[in-house]
Amino acid sequence: MGKLTPSLKPVPPETKFSDPRVLLSTWFGSGLIRPAPGTMGTIAGMPFGYFILQQWGMQGLAIAALALLVAATPFATWYGKKSGTVDDQSIVVDEVAGVWIAGIFAGHSIGLWIWAGLLFRLFDIWKPWPASFFDNRSKGGFDVMMDDVVAGLYALCGVAIAALSHT
Repeated sequence: MGKLTPSLKPVPPETKFSDPRVLLSTWFGSGLIRPAPGTMGTIAGMPFGYFILQQWGMQGLAIAALALLVAATPFATWYGKKSGTVDDQSIVVDEVAGVWIAGIFAGHSIGLWIWAGLLFRLFDIWKPWPASFFDNRSKGGFDVMMDDVVAGLYALCGVAIAALSHT
């Protein structure tokens, strides 16, 4: 079995890392980390979600996830066009929105946030319907974002069950 060597993928030609569209699409570069860019984006997004939840509650995190979805969708489309791959693995802002959704009921519990991240990655990789519909269609930023929103909603259900048994 070969060794996993961490590396950074370059941004697409004719783009700059400092471009806000690149920064948001790659969630401040975490999506450029290889291997496992989706996992890196999920991990990088979790502290932001935790902070938002602590400051503004469940409604604040839900609004932040929705705002990120709306703001990032055109950036994901733009990044996909620049890279030549609609659902470029470097686009991880969708993972961030998804894990924020998954963490809405996690509260102050670090254990529930870890559970949210694990469940989210499971559903993001597995892609049960309707996540698979958006992943297979993959016509632009909306589809890129929506498969992770669906995975986040599935994970949210698992976190809610765990939170109920946790109290």
